[in-house]
Amino acid sequence: MEQTEQTLHIASTDNVSLEVNLSRPGNSMRVDVPGLLLVHGFPSSLVGAEKTGSDFPQLAGRIAEEMGWLAAAIKLRGCGTSSGNFSIQGWVDDARAGLEFLRYEGQPDRLWICGFGTGGAVALAAAANDPTVAGIATVGAPADFNDWARRPEQLSEHARSLGVIKSAAFPPDFASWSEELTSISAIGSAESMADKPLLVLHGSHDEVVPLFDARALADSHGEAELHIISGGGHQLRNDPRAIAVLLGWLDRQRTASARSI
Repeated sequence: MEQTEQTLHIASTDNVSLEVNLSRPGNSMRVDVPGLLLVHGFPSSLVGAEKTGSDFPQLAGRIAEEMGWLAAAIKLRGCGTSSGNFSIQGWVDDARAGLEFLRYEGQPDRLWICGFGTGGAVALAAAANDPTVAGIATVGAPADFNDWARRPEQLSEHARSLGVIKSAAFPPDFASWSEELTSISAIGSAESMADKPLLVLHGSHDEVVPLFDARALADSHGEAELHIISGGGHQLRNDPRAIAVLLGWLDRQRTASARSI
């Protein structure tokens, strides 16, 4: 039986509706099917908010078909057909909503989360206090949002130009919106999850997030698997070497988790 795909909308905080693309494996009737949530990064000038993460359902489908996982690709608020406007706490809330959706609707045996770019830091924050998450993978993730926090007005303007903030009245409280950028730290989240497996993937020539951030995340966790893709840039989603490392890690995690039950 081939894997099946469906597009759904789920609820998040602030009455936000999120687009989720769910891929079920052909063996989805088995009780030991693991689940994975894929979290995209921040829109770029080349790919605006509407198309951000548009290729992630394809990756989810591949993971479902080739590996037998239940895989979901979520569009965070302000992106795709998801409603709402960007805030870093809102994105963390959205990732948590995606995890909850997989837990109760997909009902996987075990649950993992993987985030790319900003989505990697968001994934870490979302999983930090979630005992149901078995492991986390980050790809090109920043260690913190301090650069954004130093220039919140510039970030707000940039987010509007990309379409991830659509409302002229947002945010209603700019000071609180800005403070979120310092209250959420990937390094702090990684440290708090030292008892869970963490994969840190990064390109040696990442032009957006310095390689130092990857090393800082791995060091903060203490036991993370750090893989540096030689010559790789920030868009490792399009690098087959990075995807091969990610899929291999997931396969090993599934085996190790099954043995521990």
